[in-house]
Amino acid sequence: MSAAVLFAALAARHPESLVFQGSHSSWRAREARDEISAIEQRLAGVRVVAILADNSPEWALADLAALKAQTPVLPLPLFFSPKQLAHALQQTGADVVLTDQPERILTLGIGFAAGEQRGSLVWLRRQTTPVVLPDGTAKISFTSGSTGAPKGVCLSAEGLVDTAMALKSCLSDERIERHLSVLPLALLLENSAGIYAPLLRGAEIHLPDLASLGWQGMAGFNPQALQDKVRELRPNSLILVPELLKAWTMFLAHTGQRAADELAYVAVGGARVEQGLLAQARHFGVPVYQGYGLTECGSVVSVNRPGDDGDGVGRPLAHVRITIREGEIHVASRAFLGYLGDATGEPGAEYATGDLGYFDDEGHLHLTGRRKNLLITSFGRNISPEWVEAVLLAQPQIAQAIVAGDARPALAAIVVPYPGGGSADLNTAIGRANATLPDYARLGGWIGAAPFTLQNGMLTGNGRPVRSTIIDHYAAELAALYDEQAIEEPSRAFL
Repeated sequence: MSAAVLFAALAARHPESLVFQGSHSSWRAREARDEISAIEQRLAGVRVVAILADNSPEWALADLAALKAQTPVLPLPLFFSPKQLAHALQQTGADVVLTDQPERILTLGIGFAAGEQRGSLVWLRRQTTPVVLPDGTAKISFTSGSTGAPKGVCLSAEGLVDTAMALKSCLSDERIERHLSVLPLALLLENSAGIYAPLLRGAEIHLPDLASLGWQGMAGFNPQALQDKVRELRPNSLILVPELLKAWTMFLAHTGQRAADELAYVAVGGARVEQGLLAQARHFGVPVYQGYGLTECGSVVSVNRPGDDGDGVGRPLAHVRITIREGEIHVASRAFLGYLGDATGEPGAEYATGDLGYFDDEGHLHLTGRRKNLLITSFGRNISPEWVEAVLLAQPQIAQAIVAGDARPALAAIVVPYPGGGSADLNTAIGRANATLPDYARLGGWIGAAPFTLQNGMLTGNGRPVRSTIIDHYAAELAALYDEQAIEEPSRAFL
């Protein structure tokens, strides 16, 4: 399926129907079509266009115009450091940046000069040496930034549209007429499932600025703002990462509120979610369903849905083929064309995800962890830390958790309390979590920690803890925990 289907869907809408609504502008179908065509013309001769901006209709319109012009798009995450921004721009050979933060690009000193402003976005241009990209590259999506020089994934338009079409088909019987984008548009999940899929089904797409949704940069996330925005806009769908789902659910529980009744489908992905958290969120009116995807496969590859729900990550979508080989999940799709500088991808070829999993008798996919993260205790037990972490994170008192214990007699955890909690709360929560786990997977001890954040390098921009950095940082404390006494002796740290 080519990108033309997106523009056909837009052309089929009534000229005065609302398509995009932002904090400062709204765009009806006629206006959106005209603006996409105007930007398409201005992109003539551009090799790669980057977008560094807050969520807004202008972001979405620029992205769609580039797709129509067959100009590769480089979405730049707002959390990227100057070094990472420069790396992404240089690696892709981007010669135009559309941004509402021009000073962040101009101060990089890599040749960009300010040009005209169109709506909320300033056009920055430079002359630079072209970079060879895989044929058919429509989007270059950089990984979450857990390293100093994240890799750029080259994706095809056909693969991205395949994802959107599959999501539209999967949720065709759900009442979704208004979508609220909560995640940054630079994240492929929101870009694909939050713009393309709603556009195909003729839904309104609401794109308020991120601060109004509760995003506070280094200060974290304010669930009160998200609740207020959901109550104000009454969307039918939105997408969350697990950390946002937990923060919102805990807020609803503490304040006795419920989510808006109009919500029909809330997707959560990015990391494994314990069923207890999903059940609690639903209790407070959040109709949440877990899914699974990855950048290299064009984002979403499986989802749960009403009437076809389970305790895994759902049934594979129609556009992919998922195979389990020696316990590892392999996904074939048309999206992946290769990495920047290593164009070894082939549309339709299997991609080894590094994720471990299996299919149940109902055909639903289950995740058990990452192959590279697998822990083997000194008793020879193979344990995926993600499993134990999901159980810990289902406890309201635990905000963040990382499990360690490779080559040790028992597992230990580095845990961050929910704001306002302390050691006694953590001890109680870990005791409850242990009670639900088999003996070999229970925690023998724990370390209380300060929050994992972008600022301290322990959190990626989409909310994933940087496992290796956290374990390295607390290596001495972990060693002391194990050396302090035998595993069977309880103390303030060992349970």
